[in-house]
Amino acid sequence: MYIDPLYIILVMPAVILAFIAQIGVKTTFSKYSKVSPARRITGEDAARAVLRANGVEGVRFEYVAGDLTDHFDPKTNTIRLSGSVGSASSIAAIGVAAHEAGHAVQHAKGYALIKFRMAIIPITNIGSMLAFPLILIGILIEMTALAYLGIAFFGFSTVFQLVTLPVELNASKRAVQAIKNEGLLDGDELKGAKKTLTAAAMTYLAALFVSVMQLLRLVLMVGGSRRRD
Repeated sequence: MYIDPLYIILVMPAVILAFIAQIGVKTTFSKYSKVSPARRITGEDAARAVLRANGVEGVRFEYVAGDLTDHFDPKTNTIRLSGSVGSASSIAAIGVAAHEAGHAVQHAKGYALIKFRMAIIPITNIGSMLAFPLILIGILIEMTALAYLGIAFFGFSTVFQLVTLPVELNASKRAVQAIKNEGLLDGDELKGAKKTLTAAAMTYLAALFVSVMQLLRLVLMVGGSRRRD
């Protein structure tokens, strides 16, 4: 059985860090989901407060199944919250829901990076489907240009991850600012919400790291096959 040394050296450490980041966000969310805020508001209450604080109207709310499945859908201008966030009264729920409201605020205010991220989603999806077949075929038929085209397609995924990180950080910044301004959480409670959002941000950083290392691996792999030719 062939074992790719480049995968082990470059990608595997990044995958391990991403796994650790996922454990971290789940552990942190679990910890602060057990801590109730003094004001006894729910995650949905907090999200609506963030929207009001920023003068944003017309955002719909829906509930979705699962844990940590919360997200904002810019196509329908809808914030979708899981039961453990939307209807829960906890520091973690308030932080996560406020973060999703932060995305809605970005969308309403025309935040450039979220618009750019939306614009590249179609080509990113196409690229993710075509990248590896093109690379494999290019290597097999010794057509390096085709393999590099596949790498270029994969590169769109890396660009997407690169743009996603500041988008997520900005949404959290907007959420925290609104939470403070509206007095939704006190000092210690706010620290817990920040820790929850920081743990979530680490998963996006880890995803970017995985994508960059995978891109580097592909470049070295195709370059190595070219030298052997």
